[in-house]
Amino acid sequence: MITKPTATLPFYARLSFILIGLISLGYLLIIGKDVLDPLMFGFIFAILLMPLSNFFETKCRLPRSAGAFLSILIFIAFIAGICYLVGTRISSLADDWPMLKKQIDQSSYDLQQWIQSTFNLNMEKQMVYVHNTTKKIMSSGTSVIGATFLSVSAMMLFFAFIIIFTFLIMLYRRLLLQFVLKAFGTKHTMLVHDIAEKVQSILRQYIMGLLLEMLVVSCIACAVFWFIGIKYAALLGIITGLFNIIPYVGIFSALILSTVITFATGAISKAMLVAVCVIIIHAIDANFLLPVIVGSKVRLNALITFLGILLGEMLWGLSGMFLSIPTIAIFKIIFDRIDDLKPWGYLFGGDYEYKKSAAKKMKVE
Repeated sequence: MITKPTATLPFYARLSFILIGLISLGYLLIIGKDVLDPLMFGFIFAILLMPLSNFFETKCRLPRSAGAFLSILIFIAFIAGICYLVGTRISSLADDWPMLKKQIDQSSYDLQQWIQSTFNLNMEKQMVYVHNTTKKIMSSGTSVIGATFLSVSAMMLFFAFIIIFTFLIMLYRRLLLQFVLKAFGTKHTMLVHDIAEKVQSILRQYIMGLLLEMLVVSCIACAVFWFIGIKYAALLGIITGLFNIIPYVGIFSALILSTVITFATGAISKAMLVAVCVIIIHAIDANFLLPVIVGSKVRLNALITFLGILLGEMLWGLSGMFLSIPTIAIFKIIFDRIDDLKPWGYLFGGDYEYKKSAAKKMKVE
């Protein structure tokens, strides 16, 4: 019996095949998270560090393994420097713990007074509820400590896997490229080379753009917080810049942390002022900095970006949110270069693609 080719099937049948494929892919991504998650990070970091490794190989005449190893060491030193900078700021926050405790106690007392006057719940009943909750937490303290230890151990193992994958991808990058070329055949050699070069260029520019945006936002936030007289201006500015690289969710986390720390070290008016400043900084970043620094690197519309972030969080949690935009950018590059998939590439880019083609048409006319 001769089956009907897939291309001639009706739309609902082709849509069914696509949905089945997407569901299967999502299931494979979930069960393979422990391997695919650090592998994807390793792939992105390998692309970022490739020029540095090539410099060591060509200019310093080092073997490929030594060049890759030195590149990773420099990258680790950079991350350690950021962690040290944040750690020193946090240590200064810990030095003022008595003052923080006093402010928190005063705030708790004011909150209890408000609850008593609003809900007619006296302070004795409130303290009984607090003590009962504390006992429950303390009774499960062993399990909490064990879960925390396991989380820290898993995180350290996750970072170790990222470093190992980064090194191995950099070491065997030519082998991997040759495998892809052989898998797609000689007639697609130019297309594969074009996609590979574009993916490297886009991801490298995107990551560097994020780092530059993080630096600019941190400097702006530090300057604003210092100007309005916040005690931990440097720490809160760095936190705002670091959390800003997490799309959509990061700014809310930075807003909450900055407001709480400021409230614990000063008046509520300054806490509200910090919240307003963080919102204004985010508005400036979203409307001016992001389109100029990062938006020019990856042309994705906001709808696809937001959906990608939600799906990434559903599949892989926080790391999925980080990886969602680079992954969508890779798919867009592939879709734009394959005729049957160009509509999907247009969907990912949206109005920018239309405006770009319209501008070219006007220039020709």
